[in-house]
Amino acid sequence: MEGFIEIGHIAKLHGFKGEVSLFLDVTNSEDYRDLSVVYFNMDGIPTPFHIIRIKPMNKGFLVLTFEGISTEAEAKTLLRKAVFLPEVVLQELDEHTFYDHEVEGFTVIDTVRGNIGNVVSIIDHPSNPLLQIDCDGQEILVPLNLDLNKTINRNDKTLTITTPEGLLDIYLG
Repeated sequence: MEGFIEIGHIAKLHGFKGEVSLFLDVTNSEDYRDLSVVYFNMDGIPTPFHIIRIKPMNKGFLVLTFEGISTEAEAKTLLRKAVFLPEVVLQELDEHTFYDHEVEGFTVIDTVRGNIGNVVSIIDHPSNPLLQIDCDGQEILVPLNLDLNKTINRNDKTLTITTPEGLLDIYLG
């Protein structure tokens, strides 16, 4: 959906009163604990669902209660559906931080080796998110929890990082 970013999906039902568990596929799930509305793609139309209660769980899950959803049968219609937010609600970040979705396709510049490829995605492992890079068909995985001295240039669509010594040698020789 144009103008929206996917933040996760409805993973399962929670109880029998219409509550659902939202799995947040984001780097910092803490940023999403105060949502008041999320969107679902309903037949190609971004459809708002208003949240009346959020209960944070562990490992990137939130239990949500939606306005107008009060039974298990109603909640089942949302299972496995992607959950979206409008891009405009995201706060603007500085040049050292980024949202996972915004760097896909960006050129990655290593401060020592130069251009090492393009960002394919961010793989969100809870304890160790990875920057997935395509370098002429060779996959490179760089742990994002390291001190990479990240600098993002949104105009030039580049992400400059300082990889640990020897990491790129594993992939590129």
